[in-house]
Amino acid sequence: MAGGMSAECPEPGPGGLQGQSPGPGRQCPPPITPTSWSLPPWRAYVAAAVLCYINLLNYMNWFIIAGVLLDIQEVFQISDNHAGLLQTVFVSCLLLSAPVFGYLGDRHSRKATMSFGILLWSGAGLSSSFISPRYSWLFFLSRGIVGTGSASYSTIAPTVLGDLFVRDQRTRVLAVFYIFIPVGSGLGYVLGSAVTMLTGNWRWALRVMPCLEAVALILLILLVPDPPRGAAETQGEGAVGGFRSSWCEDVRYLGKNWSFVWSTLGVTAMAFVTGALGFWAPKFLLEARVVHGLQPPCFQEPCSNPDSLIFGALTIMTGVIGVILGAEASRRYKKVIPGAEPLICASSLLATAPCLYLALVLAPTTLLASYVFLGLGELLLSCNWAVVADILLISSVLRARRPDSYLQRFRSLQQSFLCCAFVIALGGGCFLLTALYLERDETRAWQPVTGTPDSNDVDSNDLERQGLLSGAGASTEEP
Repeated sequence: MAGGMSAECPEPGPGGLQGQSPGPGRQCPPPITPTSWSLPPWRAYVAAAVLCYINLLNYMNWFIIAGVLLDIQEVFQISDNHAGLLQTVFVSCLLLSAPVFGYLGDRHSRKATMSFGILLWSGAGLSSSFISPRYSWLFFLSRGIVGTGSASYSTIAPTVLGDLFVRDQRTRVLAVFYIFIPVGSGLGYVLGSAVTMLTGNWRWALRVMPCLEAVALILLILLVPDPPRGAAETQGEGAVGGFRSSWCEDVRYLGKNWSFVWSTLGVTAMAFVTGALGFWAPKFLLEARVVHGLQPPCFQEPCSNPDSLIFGALTIMTGVIGVILGAEASRRYKKVIPGAEPLICASSLLATAPCLYLALVLAPTTLLASYVFLGLGELLLSCNWAVVADILLISSVLRARRPDSYLQRFRSLQQSFLCCAFVIALGGGCFLLTALYLERDETRAWQPVTGTPDSNDVDSNDLERQGLLSGAGASTEEP
């Protein structure tokens, strides 16, 4: 075995005790065989462009439903709480599927796993456009399948980019990759609303996407390589055939990494608010417009909602600017301030909270001010994408105690949204706690036994059993 060994599993080669038995009842782990892997720079950038394109389509799928939500509610005769269940089912399936795809992508072909995910979400999206209003439960099920397919790509694609580029190149490419999150989200609103206005039928918005996704799948198969895990960090050599820890061992170790735990909670709070805004903001703005007397209510499809187009354009613009600002701030300050990344996330989220609050409370008074603060809140939220799901709806409960009117519907949705301001503040606090642990955890991560518990947590026999002792360590040991 090409690593530091105990007396029971000696190392082969010069100075090693070749031919010695590993000991009674014990077997050495299989040898780690370095495999040479290289890729021309232009191929890596072509692959990155394809992955960015698919990421764009992925997030368009996330929010295309929000752009035609009013029409869907009219067709399937569903209230706000059942409409919110669409997003709940989507995010829940994504949440449950992500660890599974992460496990598969770490141990099997990432390219094949992503291809399967694209086929899954594309087929489910196309099928949902033919569902009859009598079978509304099938529409909910299709959204869950779309969420499952999206989990495969969202989980794996960044790791492929991480193995194609190193250091500053990786940071820049990932920043571009994350720009397509808000851009894709905004284009989802725009596409859904625009196709509905052009065709008079919201279902065509779901039928356009599979055509774009078929192109994406072909490009993925032809142009994106499947690099070995860690290829970029090992100068083109990936370890093949080595021992892999179990899923439970991975989770147990991550649970001891406090910077990971707190940053995960911070991102969860951010996703909570982003999901709420992304799904409900266009309808909230439309109902505010109705309350102001600027537009009549919609009782029959197709429902014209100019706020889907406006909010989509606003999401694209603030998203691009926010991601660039966040990435640039991280690049500048992480060299001089320990834990700069979580501090940037914390400050942007804490500043987002009052912006969202003002956007909501000012909506009944002035739509312009509401749009301004909503745009500023989105800008601050987007600052986190390059540096690092759903809302629990209570509007129907509030509405049940009040007379049914558009004003009361608007008030109920407004008060449901207010919890976002407090949740995003909690997210900022989580990132502040991340800053306390990040520097220590980074130091531990770059110790000789990278990404594993330190020597105080496990004994040498455990390390030997897991095949985690490095070859570099073996070269310094006495034979």
